[in-house]
Amino acid sequence: MRHCNAQRVIVLVFGLTFPCLMPAAEVAAPLSLRVYIGTYTGGPSQGIYHSTMSLITGELTPPRLAVETKNPSFLAIHPNRKFLYAVNEVDDFQGRPDGAVNAFAMNVLTGSLTPLNQQSSMGAAPCHLVVDAAGNNVLVANYTGGSIAVLPLDLDGRLRSAATSIQHSATNAVKPGKVMPHAHSINLDTANRFAYVADLSLDKVLIYRFDGSTSSLVANDPPAGLLAQGSGPRHLAFHPTGRFAFVNNETSSTVTLFRCNSETGRLTEVQTLSTLPHDVPGNSTAETVVHPTGKFVYVSNRGHDSLAIFQFNDMTGKLTAVGHCLTGGKVPRNFNIDPTGQYLIAANQATNDVRSFQINVDTGALTATGSTIHVGSPSCIRFVSMQP
Repeated sequence: MRHCNAQRVIVLVFGLTFPCLMPAAEVAAPLSLRVYIGTYTGGPSQGIYHSTMSLITGELTPPRLAVETKNPSFLAIHPNRKFLYAVNEVDDFQGRPDGAVNAFAMNVLTGSLTPLNQQSSMGAAPCHLVVDAAGNNVLVANYTGGSIAVLPLDLDGRLRSAATSIQHSATNAVKPGKVMPHAHSINLDTANRFAYVADLSLDKVLIYRFDGSTSSLVANDPPAGLLAQGSGPRHLAFHPTGRFAFVNNETSSTVTLFRCNSETGRLTEVQTLSTLPHDVPGNSTAETVVHPTGKFVYVSNRGHDSLAIFQFNDMTGKLTAVGHCLTGGKVPRNFNIDPTGQYLIAANQATNDVRSFQINVDTGALTATGSTIHVGSPSCIRFVSMQP
C-alpha cells in the first residue's frame, strides 16, 4: 500500500476500500481478507464458499458454505461491498434455454450470503460477469448462447430483467463459416465507457460503447480487436493505467498484448507470446490477472498446470516471459491476486483444492505458502475487505 500524504485518504484497489490514515495509529491496517470461491456443483460442492486469508502469512482458513446455488462458476463484487453477483452456468432457466444471474447480500461480519433475486442471463451457460464502476449494472457473457446482456440494478442490489441483449453470429468471425459464437468474458475499461467481449470461436475481442445510465451497449467503430485464426480468446485484463489490455488465448496457449485507445476504444495488437515453456499437447489457458502495480501479468495453463509469469515494461509497452510456477494441483481454472499485491490464490478445478502463493514484488516470482484448502471444483476467486 502506498504511504498517505493527506490527513485521511481512501485507497481503492480492485474494488476494495482500505482506510489509510495519518497518524498510522488511528486505524490499524487490515490483517486478513475474505475470499469467496465460486464452484461447479453436482459433485462435492454445493455452491459458493468463503474463507479468510491472512495478509501476514497467506494462510487460508477452512472453507465454509456461504450459500447454496447451482454452478456459481463466476462471481463479481459490487463496488459498495454489500452485494455479490454470481452466474448459474446452466442451459435451462424457468423453462427457457437460458442461464441465470443471481444477486446476494453479503454479511461483512460472517461472510454468509443471502439470496435477493435472480434473472435470466438471456443465453445458455453464462460463464463471466462484471459490475460496472458506478454499481448500476451487471454485464454477463453467455458461453453456449454466444450472447451478452446488461442487467440494471436497483439500489437494494436486486437485479432487473435485461435492458440490453446482443446475440453474436458466425458472420462476426475472423473466418466466417459454420462457427458457433462463444462469448467467454465481458470486461469494462477503466473509464467505464467501453465493453470488451472475448469470443472464443470468433477469434475477436468485440468492442461496444457502454452507457451505464441507459444500460445499453452499441457496436463500436472499430467493432473488434482481431486475433490470429484459431487463437480462441478467453479472458481479458487491463493494465492499471487503462492503456493496455492482456488477452489469454485458450486454444493457442498464448497471451496477446493490446494497446488501448481510451477515446475510440480501439485495440491495437502489440505482441503475442506463448504461455508455455515447451509444447504441451492438450493445454489450454484460462485466466489473466495483472498485478496491482502493473509490473507483472499472470496466465493460468490447464494441462501444464502452471501459472505463466510475464514482466511488463511500461516504458517500452512490451511483455517479457520470466518463468512459470506449478500450481500444485490439476486444471488451474481461475486465480486472483489480493489488492495489496502480496499473495496469489489459485483454484485447481480438477483436484478440488485452492492454494496460496507469496508474490515477490520485485521479480513477480511465486512461492507456495504451504496453505491449501479443499473445495469441490473451484472456478473463481474473489477478495473482499472484512472491514465495515
